[in-house]
Amino acid sequence: MAIMNQIFNLLFEQYSSYAALDVVMEITAVLFGFASVWYSKQNNILVFPTGLISTSIFVYLLFKWQLLGDMMINVYYFIMSLYGWYIWTRKVDSKNVTPISVVTKKEQIIGSIIFVSSLVLVYEVYQFFKMWTNWVAYVDTLTTALFFVGMWLMAKRKIENWYFWIIADIISVPLYLYKGLVFTSIQYFGFTILAIYGFLAWKKNLINDPQTA
Repeated sequence: MAIMNQIFNLLFEQYSSYAALDVVMEITAVLFGFASVWYSKQNNILVFPTGLISTSIFVYLLFKWQLLGDMMINVYYFIMSLYGWYIWTRKVDSKNVTPISVVTKKEQIIGSIIFVSSLVLVYEVYQFFKMWTNWVAYVDTLTTALFFVGMWLMAKRKIENWYFWIIADIISVPLYLYKGLVFTSIQYFGFTILAIYGFLAWKKNLINDPQTA
């Protein structure tokens, strides 16, 4: 029992200094985040409205907690969710909307540009605010770039988006645990599992659906 209490205190002690409303908001954002990834796995348009709710809450909380790199990710998510909502509902002909597909060479180049630009952007933000204080800043820079590319590819309905989500989600589990955001760390653990299943589901869709071939 003593060991369990120590583990519980280690994981949740930081929440003792948080306002109750902030904790409730984080849990709410996590739940909507799970819903968004689930709908993405299902190739369902509801991925975007649920994602918009989750990211809106996280932008507020992360700004309040001065986690600027994470806040930037969620601002970008919000914008790309609006863009993805449009892309996913846009008809490519008289009957069909944008299907799941693989990246083209042009999109590979654009994705590389987004990745490098994200690294530079986050570096400059951390430089400006003098936040290069420990290893977290460097990992934040990497995960931000991975998430930026992953979100762009998901908005374009490209199956490769799952590669970036899986890698970034795995990194984020210990990262957010270290930051003291336990519920968010649990969220990313769940995201990792859902992302793997999402990739398999999209791959099956890509193979079986004639319009995505």
